[in-house]
Amino acid sequence: MNSPMDQNNAPTTETKRTPRSQRLRFGIAAAVVAAAAVGGTVTAFAVNNSDGQSATTTSAAGAKATGAGADGPLSTKKSEIVDANGKKVVLTGVNWFGFETGTYAPHGLWTRNWESMLDQMAKQGFNTMRLPYANDMFKSSAKPNGIDWHKNPDLKGLTPQQIMDKIVKGATDRGIRVILDQHRPDQYGQSELWYSQSLTEKQWLDDWVKLAKRYKNNDRVIGADLHNEPRGQATWGDGNPKTDWQLAATKAGNAIHKVNKDWLIFVEGTDRHKNEQFWWGGDLQGVKKHPVKLKESNKVVYSAHDYGPGVYNQNWFMAKDFPKNMPAIWDKHWAYIKKQNIAPLLMGEFGGKKTAGKSSEAVWQNALMDYLKKHQISYTYWTWNPDSGDTGGVLKNDWKTIDQNKMKMLAKYQTPLLEAKKGK
Repeated sequence: MNSPMDQNNAPTTETKRTPRSQRLRFGIAAAVVAAAAVGGTVTAFAVNNSDGQSATTTSAAGAKATGAGADGPLSTKKSEIVDANGKKVVLTGVNWFGFETGTYAPHGLWTRNWESMLDQMAKQGFNTMRLPYANDMFKSSAKPNGIDWHKNPDLKGLTPQQIMDKIVKGATDRGIRVILDQHRPDQYGQSELWYSQSLTEKQWLDDWVKLAKRYKNNDRVIGADLHNEPRGQATWGDGNPKTDWQLAATKAGNAIHKVNKDWLIFVEGTDRHKNEQFWWGGDLQGVKKHPVKLKESNKVVYSAHDYGPGVYNQNWFMAKDFPKNMPAIWDKHWAYIKKQNIAPLLMGEFGGKKTAGKSSEAVWQNALMDYLKKHQISYTYWTWNPDSGDTGGVLKNDWKTIDQNKMKMLAKYQTPLLEAKKGK
């Protein structure tokens, strides 16, 4: 999914796309960054509150299902993620974006302390955090902003990478596993392929290797989501080294494992199979004939993105038998991988503003949650942030209040956190 300040999110007639038709196209992000950079507090966003409930907690941790597992590296066994003891692990988490934008830091720190944010995330029962980043955050020219330094004094003077270190350690100390997500080559927008005009394939690989080394000693940093939402020129299994995402994912996974054999390698789909269009990063039909095979064979987890009519009103949302028609669509494009014991699956992104009531958006979200639960498919919900334009977030616009309707839906299917480390 696109994050604020992404200019490449309009649907096109060529792809009939799918993704975020409206997502985050509000022109307010620059104002947010500018105000927050000087210590201001920004709480006005172009996202509507759906209800006025107060910030009570609804959670979840430990009460909904088994699947926390133990510390130590994770691996795969047929369609399951397992811990070092072979115990099944189910990831039920959330995305927190910002490192991939011009703030070079997670969003919301212009109005809150970063530790209080993670405390609340853990209290809501999320056992995993998918953390998007842009490769240009690692450049010496990248300077964090959009942070209230009075509320976050320990972040002052740090580089974006050092702030990431703080966020990662803070999350894992609280029992939250972390997946790093290469979301964009730079702050200005997503790219169809894993490389772009501003990012070479070599730099993409080198950055992953550096991150794999950097977090090698934290076994709660569990892996790499190699590239967010391959699409457009991206192919699967055709052997073209310039476009074949399956080949590139294999190359990156093997490069990472040379320095860190413990990481899971999360491989998203593309936006099409043959001439059939689907969501960006959502189509994994190519896995049937061309699976990603790494030298470390028990480390591949496939990841799909799927959205509802609030993002783009696909024809299947208007079918007479909606939502009963949805499982067949999910089975075809991505869920067969889990159901046929090919590999584990992570629903890396899904979300929407409405989760209660009879709107097609609410009906769709709840149907998908029920489906994920039924088949014990891991997920990371989009998103924690309220400033995702066409989905909103778990937090409301004040960056403090929990959207109780969303948590009611998500709490139906949550597995426990790991045990918090001392002091947390």
